Amino acid sequence: MKPENPDGVRGSHTTIVAQRREKALHLDLQAHSGGAVVVHCQGRIIFGPEARALTALVADVLPAAGCMVVDLAGVESIDSAGLGELVLLHLWAEAAGHSLKFASPRAQVRQLLELTNLASVFDTYSSVAEATAAMYNEEICSA
Repeated sequence: MKPENPDGVRGSHTTIVAQRREKALHLDLQAHSGGAVVVHCQGRIIFGPEARALTALVADVLPAAGCMVVDLAGVESIDSAGLGELVLLHLWAEAAGHSLKFASPRAQVRQLLELTNLASVFDTYSSVAEATAAMYNEEICSA
């Protein structure tokens, strides 16, 4: 899905729900002024439609946006397939020259990222604001 407003106007958003049994992963895409695109995740990133929905959304939007923050504040848990999808997204974005940041992981998710050494691989920040600021600093430095 593409953002409803590709010009990056604050408040535009698209919502995707990947349903599996009674649990779902809700993805809310918001384009903010200045070009920042933030995907707010709510639920679990697990094997099946949940992980595929996140990958499909990022793969569809990131090439046009160039930079994106994945807000993990609402993610309750991630399984091995979910971690694999995050690694795939990170590697793909890096190879394509895009900026992909992760923000606000809960303690349980942060611990999982640290145990798997992915915390040192991913650009992870404690808040969406910090991730967005880092994104702008990269643009200024690379310009």
